[in-house]
Amino acid sequence: MKTRLLAAALVALAGMAHADPVEGIWKTQVDDGAYAHVTIAPCGAAICGVIARTFNSSGEYKSENIGKKLVWDMQAAGSGNYKGGKIWQPSTGKVFSSKMALSGNTLKVSGCVGPICKKQTWSRVN
Repeated sequence: MKTRLLAAALVALAGMAHADPVEGIWKTQVDDGAYAHVTIAPCGAAICGVIARTFNSSGEYKSENIGKKLVWDMQAAGSGNYKGGKIWQPSTGKVFSSKMALSGNTLKVSGCVGPICKKQTWSRVN
C-alpha cells in the first residue's frame, strides 16, 4: 500500500515538474470595454486558453463567453515562443491565426486575419 502511494505521489510530482511555463491564469488587455482572465492549460498535445472570468468598468460580470476557448492549437516552439494556434476575438467574433511570446509574467499575444493583425500584452494573474 505504501509503495503504491509513493509511486502515485512521484507520478504527480513528475507531472508538475513538466508543466509548460505558460500555464496559469492571464489577464487580457481591455477590448471593447471589457477584459478577461484566461486559463491557459494543455489540451491534448497543444496549449489552449479558456475564458474563466470577465470584467468591465463596473467590475466582474457573468459574460456568455465564460467557459469558451479563446486560444487553441498553440504549439510550443522553444524559448518561450508559441505558434500555429488560433485566437478568437469575442468583440468581433473573428478568429485569427495566432502566436504568443512568453517573457516572465508577460505574454505577448498576436493574431492575423489576412493583412489585418492585432496584438495584446497579457499579464499573469497566477
